[in-house]
Amino acid sequence: MKRTMKLLLISILAISMFLVGCSSQSSKTSTNGDSKSSSTPKKDTLVYGRGGDSTSLDPITSTEGETFKVTKNIFETLVNYGDQDTTLHPGLAEKWDVSADSLTYTFHLRQGVKFQDGTDFNADAVVFNFDRWMNGDEKQFPYYTMFGGYKKDDGHVIKEVKALDTNTVQFVLKRPQAPFLKNLAMSAFGIASPTAVKKYGDKFRENPVGTGPFKFVEWKQNDRITLEKNPNYWQKGLPKLNKVIFRVIPENTARLNALSNGEIDVMDGLNNSDEATVKANDKLQVIKRPSMNVGYLGFTVTRKPFDNKLVREALNYAVDKKSIIDAFYGGQAVAAKNPMPPSIEGYDDAVDAYPYDLEKAKQLLAQAGYPNGFSMNLWAMPVARPYMPEGMKVAEVIQASFAKIGVKAKIQTVDWATYLQNAAKGDFDAYMLGWTGDNGDPDNFLYTLLDKDSIGANNYSRYSSDQLHDILIKAQTETDQAKRNDLYKQAQVIIHDDAPWVPLVHSTPLLAASKDVINYLPHPTGSDLLSNVEFKN
Repeated sequence: MKRTMKLLLISILAISMFLVGCSSQSSKTSTNGDSKSSSTPKKDTLVYGRGGDSTSLDPITSTEGETFKVTKNIFETLVNYGDQDTTLHPGLAEKWDVSADSLTYTFHLRQGVKFQDGTDFNADAVVFNFDRWMNGDEKQFPYYTMFGGYKKDDGHVIKEVKALDTNTVQFVLKRPQAPFLKNLAMSAFGIASPTAVKKYGDKFRENPVGTGPFKFVEWKQNDRITLEKNPNYWQKGLPKLNKVIFRVIPENTARLNALSNGEIDVMDGLNNSDEATVKANDKLQVIKRPSMNVGYLGFTVTRKPFDNKLVREALNYAVDKKSIIDAFYGGQAVAAKNPMPPSIEGYDDAVDAYPYDLEKAKQLLAQAGYPNGFSMNLWAMPVARPYMPEGMKVAEVIQASFAKIGVKAKIQTVDWATYLQNAAKGDFDAYMLGWTGDNGDPDNFLYTLLDKDSIGANNYSRYSSDQLHDILIKAQTETDQAKRNDLYKQAQVIIHDDAPWVPLVHSTPLLAASKDVINYLPHPTGSDLLSNVEFKN
């Protein structure tokens, strides 16, 4: 018996030694051969370099693009845009019906969708969000003015939002609103978790919860925002990345250096002058964003001397747009003469641009009572924007031009969040800013930026024209696109004559990325969905 046990133990030991040897040999083969287990793991974290920090992560509370870059990937809307245009597609609503009189919209919601905190997405959640927004004001939810004001306002277009059942929600309007569906697809109207909004209150701005492909992890102010894959996302197989980090690197050149050194994978705000450098680097690629923007110099028309139309006209004649474009845009921009770009339907090309004419500018200043000019503050953006990658340098060109007509412009700046707040309050004499369209509709430029309803929200010039307002409201209500276009052309003539801005440029914004980044499709709205982005092996 003992001998048998001894033989058995020896046999087991021999077999074990043999298996260890095989394992060792297998390991050597894996190390030295082409075995899959030895390959480098696929990169799954995207680092995005940008010029400024977000001002909020609750998209309805902000109007600036740095917020929407992030929130586009956390929140979703009832209706979506196309990959690189503003055509309409299903979103959180799989389909919708519109009544013959264009007053009732019934949305059939996607089933089985959950918010990132586990709360069910349903019709009640949609009603909760719209009730929250419509009961606010322009300080809390500035973009909600897209629906004609707030619940307390006569112009508010939404009469009622109601849940017909768990998966069906209905909007009843007081009057037709032609861009209603396009408005719903805007990043600002991302549907938030009611549970999270109630839990965090005002702190929801820092603790966003939506249904999107990525969920919020961390926000280090003026440094980075980290998102990670939503494991319960309703679109199977997405997102392809495990993590996205948005890093703040204010200077365009520093951002390009970080990309070249491999510290980041994508950067926005590529200087046009650096395009050739990127193209010459076989590890990098240039990405062009479809153009749908305007960069402008705005005047606060409630402040003297900018309450005088002759002064505003004079300053329009005093800006050399061609020199600005030649110096800073490398051919990737066209001079602007209207507040909306030529890519938007209803653009009025018949409007005559203000030519660069210093003598005419001097004559107008003399007529206005300022034959020797005046002193002013010119506020320049502290961050690079798609429509103005080098704002401070553009401000210096404008300053030099104004000096030639006796206008002494002192260039000022402040951090981005404060800049936007002070501009909205009307604290600036003149300010440089711009707009990237949200929905591809002229209403989103003319009504949003220059109507009296938008003062305190996006109309930073505080410009008010009853004649313009009547035309823009009529254009919202008109469902015949040809008639709408005629109305918007009338509106552009009024704005041109009143000159609350100097429209400067419509740019084609440039981004750069490492060569191994694929499926990155920049959107004309400036809000890029990253769920399909990945790295080549």
